[in-house]
Amino acid sequence: MTVSALTVLVAAVVVVVLVVVAGWAYRTANRLDRLHVRVDLAWQALDAALARRAVVARTIGAGLGVDGRELVAAADRAERAPREEREAAENALSAHLAHVDTGALRSQLVAELADAETRVMISRRFYNDAVRDTLALRRRRPVRLLQLGGTAPQPRYLEIVERVVA
Repeated sequence: MTVSALTVLVAAVVVVVLVVVAGWAYRTANRLDRLHVRVDLAWQALDAALARRAVVARTIGAGLGVDGRELVAAADRAERAPREEREAAENALSAHLAHVDTGALRSQLVAELADAETRVMISRRFYNDAVRDTLALRRRRPVRLLQLGGTAPQPRYLEIVERVVA
């Protein structure tokens, strides 16, 4: 084999490797983008479920009179909290809801509360699953080295204490 043929062969191999790496990076960046979209959509569903739970909590608090003022205030704080403080505010609302005697409530309100809490639980699990999948891909060494995550912020898990129904 001559030097020029060897040079052409090496150049062809380099080009093939670069094309393969570029194709992998393109596919991975697209997958990461889709995962970020999935996290955003899951957050919107979770936010809607949390808002519904806050409405139910306010309704329950309004029916309790003076005793329900703290519950109404906790629901307002949870609904208005910025995203960074949302977890703590929702956990405070969960703590207030845990102290509500459901035996004293109308059965319709108990059913609404149970439904709202179930929706929050399911939405939170979907959201955290999306966050887990996104972080798993973002934490891979080649993804970090090539900065395929771009400028998108890293998603964060949301842990809310689930109300134990006895």
